[in-house]
Amino acid sequence: MSAKSKSDFPVAFLVGAAIVALIIAGVFFLTRSAQPGRAGVAPLPMGPQEQSYAAKIRFTDFQMGRAQNLLNQESTYIGGTVVNDGDRVVRDIEVTVEFHDAMNQVVLRERRRLMGSYGAPQPAGASREFQFTFEHVPVDWNVQVPSIRVTGLLL
Repeated sequence: MSAKSKSDFPVAFLVGAAIVALIIAGVFFLTRSAQPGRAGVAPLPMGPQEQSYAAKIRFTDFQMGRAQNLLNQESTYIGGTVVNDGDRVVRDIEVTVEFHDAMNQVVLRERRRLMGSYGAPQPAGASREFQFTFEHVPVDWNVQVPSIRVTGLLL
């Protein structure tokens, strides 16, 4: 080996390692920000006015399902209907979904939005369907419908 090729090896190795590190960091941050319910999203208000109106929001007609993709990754789907029994238009609803185990302990808790910035507001007395997808539900989940409670409202 010549002296020139020996001195090029550490530089090429460091450049390659830096590129791999950047790719890994990019994938990490892209997948982290793409997941719903993350801390980067500001929670909806839940003051006294929203708390009293939350009692007028109902969830009915629950459905659950599981699906497996080509990579043998399993997703759990929870859906149903949300009903606005109040007299005001609701622009967005934030819920906390809790999965429990056989001893009724919470094994997974996630915050989700029902309408978001793209959904139309829900008028008084109206209902609409919703569906959430969960990619990583713990194996000790009791396979019962998770609890869903309103934890934020935008009226």
